[in-house]
Amino acid sequence: MKKSLFGYGLTTKAIAEHCQKDGSWDIYDDKFEISSGAPKLDEFGNALLNPSEFDPAASELEIPSPGFPPHHELVRKARNLISEYDYFGDYKGLKIWISGTNGKTTTTKMMQYLLERYGSQMGGNVGVPLAKLDKSAKIWVLETSSFTLHYTKHARPDIYVLLAITPDHLSWHGDFAEYERAKLSPLLAMREGSVALIPRAYESSAAAQNSLARVICYEDEADLAQKFGIDLGEIKFRTPFLIDALLALCMEKILFDRCDVTRLNEFVIEGNKLEEFTDARGRIWVNDTKATNIDACAQALKRYAGRKIHLILGGDDKGVDLHPLFAEFKKYDLQIYAIGSNTDKIVLLCDEYGLPCVRCEILQTAVSEISKRYLSGEIFCENEISKGRLGGENSAANLMRDEISATEGASPCIDASGGETLGSQNSKNSADFKNSVNFASEIALLSPACASLDQFKSYAERGELFKKQVAQLG
Repeated sequence: MKKSLFGYGLTTKAIAEHCQKDGSWDIYDDKFEISSGAPKLDEFGNALLNPSEFDPAASELEIPSPGFPPHHELVRKARNLISEYDYFGDYKGLKIWISGTNGKTTTTKMMQYLLERYGSQMGGNVGVPLAKLDKSAKIWVLETSSFTLHYTKHARPDIYVLLAITPDHLSWHGDFAEYERAKLSPLLAMREGSVALIPRAYESSAAAQNSLARVICYEDEADLAQKFGIDLGEIKFRTPFLIDALLALCMEKILFDRCDVTRLNEFVIEGNKLEEFTDARGRIWVNDTKATNIDACAQALKRYAGRKIHLILGGDDKGVDLHPLFAEFKKYDLQIYAIGSNTDKIVLLCDEYGLPCVRCEILQTAVSEISKRYLSGEIFCENEISKGRLGGENSAANLMRDEISATEGASPCIDASGGETLGSQNSKNSADFKNSVNFASEIALLSPACASLDQFKSYAERGELFKKQVAQLG
């Protein structure tokens, strides 16, 4: 059987390495040169080929890297294309898929934290390809991207958890309708006896109305908690992480008729999501670099409503219309600092909506410009500063030093979810810092609403540079 992989990324590399039962793969990627004779082979005997060498008539199976857009030459030529999920469709355990625009990674990790004692494994878009998962595991908890859903033809979840859908990846999907279609498509594939949790906004959609699954619609956090008998007051996490926590608890309730809130409250939010820390002057800065779309940015602003917000905005907006976000900006006291490839667009939108804007182009300039305009920490949290409680464990400088020894996925600064300290911070320092955040009249926020690849290797690199620059402020 002649099999083809499109792209040599995390997903396809794992398939090429772990799935050799039907022979080697032909792997096509722009990084490979055209073969002058016999093709170059990888260590597993797979042929590394240039896309121009793909012959659709000779290929019996094609699996793309999830990021390959539908308009890619290889995708257009393919005749037998399926997704990674389709290829592992013979998995016999319980399959939970989690999707949506924002919060799916946190929801997936929270869910795995609760379900791992029941024999679950986590994979998908969280960075663990299905090829590396244990096929004998009782449960697969899979973060599922719209890219994967677009290419999936046969696979189906036993439980589908959908968070809110807002505009994102439109340059990949073409338009928002197609993006929504991909996110809702699992509903039409699900069998009787399966369960779907979806936002009430999609209750009347054709996919929900025609699904064989038991579809449970939720309006918001309070509605979801009421439906499953969960006490919101017992959960430590705040917006935007509260809905993620609730969905994880709902899953445990559905499967095992219990909600272990105590265990969930021990979960630590990963870095780069609303990380709150101070500079040397006690001023509050927030690293929300993972906010790569307009809804994530909007959620961050809700968290800090009522304060003066210095907002760093911009990057690759992926073809999304930013007007709805700028309409939302009118509700807040904002000073915008434009960075990235869409700087010109942001400056023009600020002019259109009458919002103050500083053209910065790069992140380093934005941090410097904010520092010039940001009131000193003494003005808004004088009581804490005078006691020497800020600028210590929670400072940007210490945060950067701690990261050298921090384990992956753990944040050495304050856990933005509930004011708990991470890493080595003590409880007294945690309480003091929480108070400083709560009573601060001014904050600086990196919540770019855009992807980072125009200027950085990843959103994480953008966040690390942000924290480094803040740490260097006098």
